[in-house]
Amino acid sequence: MDPGHPECPERLSTVLGHLGQCGILDEVDVYESTLARRSDLARVHAESYLDALDRVVPESGLVHVTLDTAMGPRSLDAAKAVAGAAVDGVKMVLKEREQRVFCAVRPPGHHAEESAAMGFCFLNGIAVAAMAALEDDRIDRVAVLDFDVHHGNGTVAAFMDNPSVLACSSFQHPHYPYRYFDVDRPNIVNTPLPAGTRGIEFRNAVERDWLPALDDFKPQLILVSAGFDGHADDPLGDFLLTQDDFAWVTGLVTDAANRHAEGRIVSVLEGGYDLVALARSVAAHLEVLGSRSSKT
Repeated sequence: MDPGHPECPERLSTVLGHLGQCGILDEVDVYESTLARRSDLARVHAESYLDALDRVVPESGLVHVTLDTAMGPRSLDAAKAVAGAAVDGVKMVLKEREQRVFCAVRPPGHHAEESAAMGFCFLNGIAVAAMAALEDDRIDRVAVLDFDVHHGNGTVAAFMDNPSVLACSSFQHPHYPYRYFDVDRPNIVNTPLPAGTRGIEFRNAVERDWLPALDDFKPQLILVSAGFDGHADDPLGDFLLTQDDFAWVTGLVTDAANRHAEGRIVSVLEGGYDLVALARSVAAHLEVLGSRSSKT
């Protein structure tokens, strides 16, 4: 992105540095992602859109795909690696190589729609992973849980007419991206919350909306759009959450996975733009994932 942009390389380097200092990286298996295949991407994104992205990759410098989303020479490969990591994670848990996977990746993806980049997102990795999971004969029901402070519009748009996917999204409202927040479908659970939402209010709303939906749907795999920009210190949201709240929602997710999905979770990093808060929140997320399972 442009210099000074909040979606910066330091997001990942700070997270990984903190996880190393905490000793978490020594306790988990670490993998390099592969690039998503065109066939995987095309289950979510229009071929014409994928062609258009390929055409605008610059040889140097930046080109703005939207006002808030710029592409450099390797940005598209990075986005393909995000989707590739998510698909790789799905394959790992379905093959029982791992039970839970966290994808430390950027750029985020949950705003990307079938034919549109937006909100720093080019490709919707979590949606690509959900569709890849449904290609497996053993999987008929996938839940996507999104606790980013921004609504997961791209994910809702991808699955609002696909009853095989339950999409739950908690988010600040009114707030960017102002799209698909009012979709009314049995498999779509939108949890809008006002600016200034504190941890207890967030917890009550998620428990009220998500738990009945999960217990009714009984997903065989849970995917998580793990956005930590709801933290009180984050510059792009107005929630007042702490890393304890992210640990709590991770516990809710893992409990649901243990009940319905043989513990299987693939979590993909989305937002989070205060570097210190992001690193600490990711660590809290991983500690709970790891405590509920033999492997992360």
